[in-house]
This record gives sequence, C-alpha cells and structure tokens, in this order.
Amino acid sequence: MVKREAEKLIKKYLKQFRSLAIVGPRQSGKTTLARTLFPRKKYVSLENPDERLFATEDPRGFLARFKNGAVLDEAQRVPELFNYLQQILDNTKKDGLFILTGSNNFLLQSSISQSLAGRVGYVDLLPLSLSEIMLFDKQPATLADNIFYGSYPEVYDKSRLPAVWYPSYIRTYIERDVKQLKNIENTLMFNRFIQLCAGRTGQQLNTAALSNECGIDIKTVNAWLAILQSSFIIYLLQPHYKNFNKRVVKTPKLYFYDTGVACSLLGIRKTQEVAVSHFYGALVENFCINELLKKKYNTGSNTKFFYWRDNKGAEIDLLLDNGKALIPVEIKAAQTFNDNFLKSMTWWNSIAGNTGGTLIYGGEQNYKRSDKIQVIGWENMNSIKL
Repeated sequence: MVKREAEKLIKKYLKQFRSLAIVGPRQSGKTTLARTLFPRKKYVSLENPDERLFATEDPRGFLARFKNGAVLDEAQRVPELFNYLQQILDNTKKDGLFILTGSNNFLLQSSISQSLAGRVGYVDLLPLSLSEIMLFDKQPATLADNIFYGSYPEVYDKSRLPAVWYPSYIRTYIERDVKQLKNIENTLMFNRFIQLCAGRTGQQLNTAALSNECGIDIKTVNAWLAILQSSFIIYLLQPHYKNFNKRVVKTPKLYFYDTGVACSLLGIRKTQEVAVSHFYGALVENFCINELLKKKYNTGSNTKFFYWRDNKGAEIDLLLDNGKALIPVEIKAAQTFNDNFLKSMTWWNSIAGNTGGTLIYGGEQNYKRSDKIQVIGWENMNSIKL
C-alpha cells in the first residue's frame, strides 16, 4: 500500500488529542492506514459479531483489555462504548490512546459529540488522491481513465476491473451501510434514487424533481440525501451568498465523492465511453473538485469551498475562501485552452473587485497570465494552494 498523504496530519493530531477518529467512505483505506501507523496497538473490528456483542453487553470489560489503547474499527457500530471511553480518556494523560475509525459519519459524529467532544481529533480520509495514485506501478493515463477508474485503493492495489468492482461496492453499500442508518425495505427504489443523483452530478439540487422522478415524497428525498452524505457517497457544495450587488442562487450543487462510483451508476462500463458521455463535463468538474477536497482534508486546511452563480447564469465552479480572500476556480474538460473559458471568471472579478484566479483544464500546459489568472493542466491540480 502506498504512503497516504494524511499521515502527517494524523501524527500532528496525535500530539493534540487523547483520541483520534479517522472517518471516510468504506474501503477508502482507513483500516490499512490505522494498522500501519499503529502496529503496536491492539486492533479490534466491531464488524465482528463476537466483539460487537462483547462491547455492547459489557463495555467496561471490553475496554479493560486495552490498557495501552487500541484501534477500534467501525466504532459507530457500538455507540454504548463512547460513554465509557469518556471516563478512560478523562483519567489519562496519554495522547493518541484510542484510534477510532468509521464509515458512517452521522453515527460516529453523533456519538462523539455527545460523549467525547474536545477529546477527539477528526481526520477525514477520502479515497486516493491523484498524487497517491501516481505512486502505483500501473496508473490511468488520461483524464477520462482517471475518472472511470475512480480512486478506491483496492482498484489499484489489487488491479480490480472498475466495471466489476464498483457495482459490487454499490450493492454492498446499500445492503450493509444504508441499513445501519435506516432500514429501507425497497432497496431497488433506493438504488434508482442514487442513479438519479448520479445523473445530476454537478447540477443544482432539485428535490422536487427527484421526488417526481423517483415517486417518493420530499421528506423521503431529504432523508435519503442525508444518508448518502453521512456515508460519504455524495456531498453538497454550498453556494456563496455574498451577492456583489447581484441576485445569487442559493441552492447547493450535488457531487459524488468518487467518480468511479458515479460512472458505474451512470451505466458507463468502459473508459472509452467516458469522454463521449453526455456527462463528461460534469464528471471532469466533479473529479477536479474532489482532488482539491482531498488536499483540504489530507492537510487539515481550513479553506472553505463554495460555488457562485447569479440569476442570469454567470457561474464560478469553485470559490476557495481561505479567510483572507476568495479565489475563483473554473474547470473545463477541453484539452485546448480558449480565452472564452475565462469569461465567467473575468465577469466575477469585475463585480467582486477581485483579481486573478485559477483555470483547470484537460490539457497539459501551465502558465500564469498577465491578468494574474493561473492556467493549470489537470495533472498539476495539487499545485493549487489552499
């Protein structure tokens, strides 16, 4: 397994907190990373029925085995443990005693906020970044290849076929993870719902349209969207509300944490189908924003992500708010640069009193223009400062 970029952040947090929570999608590499970084700590998976039963029925006895702490995998499966963990952490002077991992952010965060607030540091571990993927011997060559193969470690570490692995991943997710949050009896309907979401990648969220097309009420739509968010399948990019004397859109945009999952849900079965797909532009946008999101999480950056759009259709794909300035980022799938790509950014700069920005495109050249706008090829996204 390749060295993960989040390792430096984890080691930093170990000196600041008595416990550490590593959260992220199932199969994003949380367990491998925790066991690699903490080989001397005992490892317990609470997916194991025997361990889960022990922890549920006798939390004190379960935790008494770990005088020097432990790695508790899928800790959200036994929320009863957290009250007892609180007592242990309050009575110790050791930092980094327990390492908690979880693939269900809602359940884990809920348990931590109730019992362990201020005692636990959070690290969000998403699937592999582009820089991490480049460390493998075999790696996707083109932008379309990277979108199709997605970012899950097993696809690269075990040379899995995306067209086979991702449908299995999605099925397992629905049958196991979703039921932890809500017992959805009609899994076929839920699968249809996720597919409809995939068809709206990079678009403004329209719950009414999802309700009509899926045949479910708005309340159910919102509940299912919450499930997809808390289990790291989708995220909603919020709009920036500052209007700059213009009426702005206040509806979030929907993205998938992994484009391999999105491609599978869209019925894309070959890498050659990606670039000719009706969804190619949206998938490129999703892929690039994901890469910057991974950099944010891997480094512990406080930069906030937004998008901006006015009521006339002028839009900035991504606004990076670092607390000092708003940095506009535009994303284009084309391999050849065109000045028209900068039309929205130039307009936004004029009304915001801003200069500069970044354009990410499907080509290879990287340069800074006289208007201070950086043009960056997709393979060099990691150079963007957060």
